[in-house]
Amino acid sequence: MADLTIDELASRTGLTVRTVRFYAGRGLLPPPKLRGRTGLYGDEHLARLELVRELQALGLTLAAIEKHVARIPADAPPEDLALQRALLSPWAPERPEEMDRHELDRRAGRHLDDDALARLEALGVLEVGADGRIRVASPSLLGVGAELAALPMPLDTLVASHSAVERYTAALADELQGVFQETVVRPYRERGRPPEERARLLELAAKLKPLMIQSLVTSFQRAVDDAIRRTVPKD
Repeated sequence: MADLTIDELASRTGLTVRTVRFYAGRGLLPPPKLRGRTGLYGDEHLARLELVRELQALGLTLAAIEKHVARIPADAPPEDLALQRALLSPWAPERPEEMDRHELDRRAGRHLDDDALARLEALGVLEVGADGRIRVASPSLLGVGAELAALPMPLDTLVASHSAVERYTAALADELQGVFQETVVRPYRERGRPPEERARLLELAAKLKPLMIQSLVTSFQRAVDDAIRRTVPKD
């Protein structure tokens, strides 16, 4: 990739020039190369900005992001930064989206009246702003949330069920992340981050999330069946 001016770098990353300058001032970017009086940015700057955006998607504060980036060697090649992003991606939450009522109905596959919106808001699926814009926390779950909200069940039952799922899946995600970091990432780092292992880890990270989700769904279905069987009298 050719060297980029700060305007070109901002355009490539979807950021404003002001934001790029702000990040550089906070030490999140190394200094650019100088050609005369023009600063030029390369692959390593682009990779660092993409890593910062991934960390933001995880909900980290700027202070936490600065601490994380400070541990990365200043001369880390773009390939190492890309691997860091890939290792974070399996655990990154889905990015929220804002939409109006028309788009919300289209994405949900049904018309959502004010009562349905209130139930979805209580379930944490969305938030309705003062300007009427709707912020959907997890767009991929909107359809399922709409189906749940339409069930003829007390809202307290739905909220309690949703809270239980959130609580246990969050704990499971934390444990799985810990196992992955301890048994895969840490040994890789202790071996000095050998380049020949980088491609294998990138492939592993890309496959991990869908496989874990499939495994979780299958295991949960089996656990629900077992729980139902335990409620049936045996005599």
